[in-house]
Amino acid sequence: MTKQTVGIVGLGCMGSGMATTLLRQGFNVIGTDLGQQQRQAAQELGVTIVADIQAMCDQTKIIILSLPMAKHVEAVIKGEGGIIVHAQPDTLVIDTTTSEPEVTRALAAQLGQLGHQLLDCPVSGGGAGAAAGTMVMVVGGDKSAFEYAQPYLDALCAKVVYMGGSGNGHVAKLINNLLCAAHLVTTAEAVALGAKAGLDPAVLISGLNAGSGRSAISEVNFPRWILNDGFDSGFTMQLMRKDVRLAQGLISEMGLELALSEQVAKIWAGSEANLPDQDDFNCIVKNCGLGDK
Repeated sequence: MTKQTVGIVGLGCMGSGMATTLLRQGFNVIGTDLGQQQRQAAQELGVTIVADIQAMCDQTKIIILSLPMAKHVEAVIKGEGGIIVHAQPDTLVIDTTTSEPEVTRALAAQLGQLGHQLLDCPVSGGGAGAAAGTMVMVVGGDKSAFEYAQPYLDALCAKVVYMGGSGNGHVAKLINNLLCAAHLVTTAEAVALGAKAGLDPAVLISGLNAGSGRSAISEVNFPRWILNDGFDSGFTMQLMRKDVRLAQGLISEMGLELALSEQVAKIWAGSEANLPDQDDFNCIVKNCGLGDK
């Protein structure tokens, strides 16, 4: 049986992790990235590196995007030499970028007019989850496209949740990341309070995780990346600040006044003064009562 070929644009932490999972699942994976280091690392994993989008489109009609921001997605899809120019008929684009819902909807409409399909499929789980195939994905787009993409999505993820029409996956992911950003702040403040009162932070986290105050932040982030001073999750301050800004914009578009979300957004925006873009996003706890912990 001939292996199915899947293309990946963006071979960073998440893209290379997804490539690892797809290769393990028996797919033929081709990929491209602007960075020589990323291309070399992916090639060592078994990815066939192609020169550009045209070369990728020549070989597959299933293309996964793993890119930093909406502007990069737009450039890859409709920029010079992009997917729209070179796609084979009935191409499916699976965008795993945490992006902007309205940009996604516009791109989906433009691709749809040409007979192609776009799903917004942002993911949670980090690079480790991408490589292990344990990510969680929320999906927006046409239901028929979702059903067609199911084998690829299931190969990549432990759980896939269909959210409805185009852009809805990105709305759900922005809300998820806003909660994540808030939970980092509130949990850091809780641990700071406990430490001041004489509790060992690790013991306190264990207690919280046994009770109703737990969250993914207390169950995963604190033990894995914060309490051990690891701060190496693979997701940066720059990316989380971007996601919080997008969530804040969504709140404004919806005409809502959400006081706690506004305060969380201010804390993350203010962190630019002392936490560089390349720092791990868990470093926000250093601004929330935990000092240099």
